[in-house]
Amino acid sequence: MKAFARVGAQLRLEEVRSEIAALLRTFPDLARGAGARQTSPAAGAPKARKRRNLSAAARKAISDAQKKRWAAQRAKQG
Repeated sequence: MKAFARVGAQLRLEEVRSEIAALLRTFPDLARGAGARQTSPAAGAPKARKRRNLSAAARKAISDAQKKRWAAQRAKQG
C-alpha cells in the first residue's frame, strides 16, 4: 500500500513541477520571489518610513525651542 502511495506522490510531484514551470514561463518575474515585485521602486510601492521615538523631555525641549523661535519672529514683525 505504501509503495502505491509513493508512486502516486511521485506522479503528483511531477505534475506540480510542470505546473510551476508553466507558471514561470508565463510570469518570469515570479522567479525573483514573492515579495520582489512589491518592494521595487519601479512598482511604485512606497517604502516604510522609519519613525524616531522621542522621549517626553526631548519633545518638550523641541517645543520650547520652537516657541522661542516663534516669539522672536513675532517680536521682529511688530
